[in-house]
Amino acid sequence: MKKLFTLLLSITMVVLCLSCKKEKKETVPVAPGTVTIAGEQSPIGVVGTTVSSSSGVIAGVSSISISVTSLSNGVSTCTGSAIVTNQAIKNLLSNIPELTINGDTVSTNSVKFRSTTEGIESCSGPAPGIWVKYSSSVGDTYPIGSASNKRTVVSKSSTDDYYWGGMYIKVLKVEENPSYLKSTVVTKITYIANHKFGMVGIEVTFDDETTATFPFYASAQNE
Repeated sequence: MKKLFTLLLSITMVVLCLSCKKEKKETVPVAPGTVTIAGEQSPIGVVGTTVSSSSGVIAGVSSISISVTSLSNGVSTCTGSAIVTNQAIKNLLSNIPELTINGDTVSTNSVKFRSTTEGIESCSGPAPGIWVKYSSSVGDTYPIGSASNKRTVVSKSSTDDYYWGGMYIKVLKVEENPSYLKSTVVTKITYIANHKFGMVGIEVTFDDETTATFPFYASAQNE
């Protein structure tokens, strides 16, 4: 079994909900002075949008299921659940206030995110801030919450070179050093996104240099 990490499920539940069919143009409200995603409202936040991950077991986690339940002032709230059979992982997840554990089922109903035509942003959890901005260049950084830590754009495809959903697509990869986990188990988290399909995966790197990649599949896509 690969090494464990404390916030895998809560991060996964947020970033799973990251693409759906475009319905209308609406400017997302942004508070003055904040570092946040601007642009038109993406239909990602439409109530009823669902997203899933791999049908198999990855690092002791399976049956991940997400649904958007509300949208207010550009911020969407989603609920989600997953089956976690590894007791050590459940012990770690039990320390996260946003999660509820009942047997092997881990669930949440309070994850918040913002998605616009410009990118994707976390609005809850221990590390709120921009996950990805589609127009970014390699080397660009996004601040994480009030900490000095940042997320950094490490690669941007110029050709369809990333295999996902039975095809090759262009992706933007953004890395962070998850020091907020207060654990040496996870050394890096990489967010993988596409302007059409949204967040298509998360890769977690462990302290033994092994990795686990969680693919994300939405019920629809951006135009």
